[in-house]
Amino acid sequence: MKYPKSARSFEVISELPEPLKPLMRLAWNFRWTWHHPTRELFRELDRKLFEAVGHNPVQLIRGLSGSRLDSLQRDEVFLTKLRQCSDDLDSYLSEGKWFGATYPDTQALIAYFCAEFGVSESLPIYSGGLGVLAGDHLKAASDLGLPLVGVGLLYSRGYFRQFLTPDGWQQEHYPHYDFYEMPLHLERAPSGKPLFVEVEFPDRVVSCQIWRADVGRIPLYLLDSNVLENEPTDQTITDTLYGGDEEMRIRQEMILGIGGMRALQVLGLKPSVCHMNEGHAAFMAIERIRQHVEATGCDFRTARQLNVSGNVFTTHTPVPAGFDEFPADLVERHVGKLAAQARLPFADFLRMGRLDPENTASKFNMAVLAMENANTINGVSKLHAQVSRGMFHCRWPNWPENEVPIIPITNGIHTATWTCSKMTELFDQTMGSAWRDDPANSEVWQKIYEVPNGDLWDLRENQRGDLVRFIRKYLKDVGERKGFARASFGQVQSVLDPRVLTIGFARRFASYKRATLLLADRERLKKLMFHPERPVQFVIAGKSHPRDDAGKKLIQDLHNFITQENAQSRMVFLEDYDMRMARMMVQGVDVWLNNPRRPMEASGTSGMKAVPNGVLNCSILDGWWDEAYEPGVGWAIGGQLDIEDPNQQDWLDSRTLYHLIETEIAPTFYHRVDGAIPTGWVEMMKRSIATLAPRFSTTRMVRDYTDQAYVPANTTMIRLAQSENGVADALSWRERINRAWPSVKILNTWDDAGTQVSLAQGITLTVEVDLAGLAAHDVRVEVLVGRVTSTRDLLETRTFEMQPCESETYPKFQVRFEMENAGNIGYTVRVVPDHADVAVPIELPLVTWQA
Repeated sequence: MKYPKSARSFEVISELPEPLKPLMRLAWNFRWTWHHPTRELFRELDRKLFEAVGHNPVQLIRGLSGSRLDSLQRDEVFLTKLRQCSDDLDSYLSEGKWFGATYPDTQALIAYFCAEFGVSESLPIYSGGLGVLAGDHLKAASDLGLPLVGVGLLYSRGYFRQFLTPDGWQQEHYPHYDFYEMPLHLERAPSGKPLFVEVEFPDRVVSCQIWRADVGRIPLYLLDSNVLENEPTDQTITDTLYGGDEEMRIRQEMILGIGGMRALQVLGLKPSVCHMNEGHAAFMAIERIRQHVEATGCDFRTARQLNVSGNVFTTHTPVPAGFDEFPADLVERHVGKLAAQARLPFADFLRMGRLDPENTASKFNMAVLAMENANTINGVSKLHAQVSRGMFHCRWPNWPENEVPIIPITNGIHTATWTCSKMTELFDQTMGSAWRDDPANSEVWQKIYEVPNGDLWDLRENQRGDLVRFIRKYLKDVGERKGFARASFGQVQSVLDPRVLTIGFARRFASYKRATLLLADRERLKKLMFHPERPVQFVIAGKSHPRDDAGKKLIQDLHNFITQENAQSRMVFLEDYDMRMARMMVQGVDVWLNNPRRPMEASGTSGMKAVPNGVLNCSILDGWWDEAYEPGVGWAIGGQLDIEDPNQQDWLDSRTLYHLIETEIAPTFYHRVDGAIPTGWVEMMKRSIATLAPRFSTTRMVRDYTDQAYVPANTTMIRLAQSENGVADALSWRERINRAWPSVKILNTWDDAGTQVSLAQGITLTVEVDLAGLAAHDVRVEVLVGRVTSTRDLLETRTFEMQPCESETYPKFQVRFEMENAGNIGYTVRVVPDHADVAVPIELPLVTWQA
């Protein structure tokens, strides 16, 4: 055998001297990731060790020597800082917050499910943007005081570590992590034994233990199948993030959704709102219904009517191929029993997971399952919501595409996490604590204009220098690990120039993100890089999915360009991109580049992270930049017109990018009269910060979720739960509506407009409707007014609700409205169901239009 097996295990706790004990409390709360004084306190313990352990404060403290601990407990300066950080954490955790002040009478518990969480590089259970967004969501929820818990999986080998072969081909390495060496708590029963949840698979039951990470005020619960009670193959289910085949993926998603809901139950937590961040957690919705059926003995329809009202679903994918799909037989083997326990016929369950419910040949789509079982659905930018409405329009075929019920809640970033320490100090001096207390307050950020241009420019120069030093040291360390000859280390000192315009590009290497768009014209690129007066250098990083050879080829192409063209002094590719490297890049470059193929970028939060650091964005008008861009805050590559031929689009976008760098970006950066600072550049930095920082923060984002999703869902959920007849009334109402609706007709319309109407003139419209026995309060009669095209299409519509009026025959409704625009204007009338406890058209996509 390779290693002997332990017959019994126990946790050994190292005791700190009494004066240093607050260190452990600080280390076990991830609030240090956005509180610079605490982070700096950990660095003071042992800077080299802090870097060596990947910024893991638990490993750091346990690795300190006895002599170092002895000197620290006698260091009054250090102890004063320790007390200040500890008192600050106490104050942070106890003081009142936005949620309690805004919704003082709201009793809620929100459970936020996600397959990955990027809280810190010291908890490597994330792969990229989705996970980092989820981590930032928890941090903002903590700052705002939301009653929220996170639910995810604890991957024992995380996402892969990346290294390149000498010819530039990506290789993957999966280290094995020791959770007892991380800032994690194992949840235990009063007896001290670990708590477990069980998830049934086709031929056995898998047990998972529950770990907790404290993210400020927010507990993040993480499930781990690597326990001795499981078969060896089952111990590996939570082994790697996004690893394995279809069967492994469905098992992971069962543990996330089903096991996650059961973990909350074991912990005594009963959420009123469940948020599925992407479709990976969609089985949660069925487990939630099953628990209700088990507790009350009701039927599936009743349980679903109640619980769906408390579910929220966020989609992050702008293309159908991005959703997880499974064959029907695989789903039946794994989830058929769960559906039966929820009293849901399996054929009906399959219909819930098909974009076209009647297409039995299609695979089971997890995003569609989540969408079918949530009464609030959102995209992550305005453009992404628009794209998603088109993608899912077939589910609401009788509704205009712009009214498909997918709302935009644009992503943001946790400002304090991603802002460098030097900029943090500058903001504190200029804005006080207001920028951290309320990052979404645009008035606060206007004070950036009061900062002297020279001070801001000096800070940016220092940040670029820090980045270059970091990169040189990083490359030296990588070379030592790979066993390169020491002679080659001298070349590292010639990598990049701290005085040169630096452009950063870092993201997942998927083909649509076009990482090699820069290489479209290599000679033109080299002229840019080695321009005698206005040189440009590039810092590039990112990983390709292990099974994406096309993405790996993009990395290799960049590597080969750098090596074959002797471009190491002006371009570098950094291996093993993670949150630490991301912070260094978004804090140190001058321009953040993003050039996906529009409209395939759902949001793109990396560019948002650059903003509070004074870094300007240059991007395709896609994702967040489509709504963020305006002249003076950065640069737009191309316009909003999408060309069908991708090759032509790539060619045009590459030429536009070269032209922007040549004629706008580099000249603005290097324009310095008499050697002074580049005033035009600094003014753009200020405008970018003042305009974009408050709009694209997770404080604004989480408030939007609270106002538009969490509180409405919680209100409906509680109202239905407290009403003995509420759910039954909603169900009987739905049945009555469905029976009557085929006979609902708009009989007549009258208006007092002639062939011409002046802008100041109002129009009164009266409608007569056959409601087929329904009451007027069962429906909402609306008129849509808009511009009429040559094909009679109504565009740019405004909607007015009509009110019942007296009638001796069929019900009549009336409204008066005014014209806002000149031109060829028209209207049409529609009737839709209306009930306080039924989401229309999400739950009931019925509508009758004027013939």
